Parts: sequence; structure tokens; C-alpha cells
Amino acid sequence: MRSDFSPYYRDTVGFDRVFDMLDSVAEANGGGYPPYNIEKTSDDSYRIVMAVAGFDQAELNVVQQEDELLVSGHTAPNADGDKEYLYRGIAGRNFQRRFQLADHVKVEGAKLANGLLTIDLKRELPEEMKPRTIRIEPGAPQRTITQQ
Repeated sequence: MRSDFSPYYRDTVGFDRVFDMLDSVAEANGGGYPPYNIEKTSDDSYRIVMAVAGFDQAELNVVQQEDELLVSGHTAPNADGDKEYLYRGIAGRNFQRRFQLADHVKVEGAKLANGLLTIDLKRELPEEMKPRTIRIEPGAPQRTITQQ
């Protein structure tokens, strides 16, 4: 489903990339598998928690490339062998989930425990982008020269 951002174009300049990014994220992540949460753990730290029941560590892959995080899971073909299910409520299908990251957000690490994949992220602004206080030096008063 494509969103209509046209009302915002008349009041913004240079945000086309942002609107295109929002559209591409919506298209790339159609469907809700696997379910996940995004938590804000502090002002500059975030956590993605994905429910990946049935996957082991070797079947999961977490890759950050520039400003995109790709999480994928691939089960081995015929991993269930000859099991006969009367009801299968635990999905074990392959997946790819993409997350668009803001500038300067980096993956700090990932853990798998109790069927939950936890990915910790942190925003680290470069020193030159952080606000800095400018010291004001005392100076001699300026004289105004008037012509007579």
C-alpha cells in the first residue's frame, strides 16, 4: 500500500528522500512475520526484539549495511523430517525483515535467548555534530566614530 505524501510536499523542501524511504519501508516489510518490538532504552539507545521461535543461531543472520539493517532467517530444507503435524501454529518459514536506520545509528550487538532475537542499537553522533558551548570573551567596548 503506497502512502500519499503529496499534502506535505507543498510545505517542505528537500524531504523527498524521506517520503521515498517511508514508502520503500512499507513495501519491503509487507506482512507481520516474525513479530517484533522496537524499544527505546535511553535517549540514544534502541532495542529490536524479534520472536524467532524454532530458529537456532546458525539459521539467523543480522547485517547492517550503511543505514539499513537486514534480519533474515533461513531454515534448512526438510528440517522437520518426516513429522506429521495435526496443527502447526509455530511458523518456521524463512523471512527477511528490513529496518531503515537513522543517520549515525549502529548495531552494538545481537543475542538469541528463549526464542527471542535481541538487537541493540545506539546513535553515536560525531563530535563535530554535537552541540558545543562557545565561550564569550570579554572585550574592549567599541567606539563609534562620528563625523562632524
